[in-house]
Amino acid sequence: MTPTFLEIEWKHFVVGDEICDLCGKTGFALRSAVEELREELPPKGIEICLTEIFLDKTRMSESNEIRMNGVLLEELLSAETVSPKCPSCGSLTGDACCCRAVGIGADLYEDVPVWAIKKAAYLALGMELR
Repeated sequence: MTPTFLEIEWKHFVVGDEICDLCGKTGFALRSAVEELREELPPKGIEICLTEIFLDKTRMSESNEIRMNGVLLEELLSAETVSPKCPSCGSLTGDACCCRAVGIGADLYEDVPVWAIKKAAYLALGMELR
């Protein structure tokens, strides 16, 4: 059986070795979700590849973006992208700026939670999260 792949791509804004607080929290949740997925999915023949893409100030609108097999997490979850003011990004850029957050139903998540990442991963694979 040829393994199926789950390609996870996470874009986030960095300055030197510093990362925005919200992106940092998403990164922590993403790594936790990937650890759990790496335990759950290999028995089903699925391999996971996580790629981080570091962005500069010119690509702030893409910061904190997660794609699963090329599809945005928001699209997979029927969620929306929102752009709240981000003091952390502002201190890194020296300008007032907005970060990327996710609206799922009536809830706003400035950092993407583990459950949402896992649900999106399963949806990207055409599977149900149990």
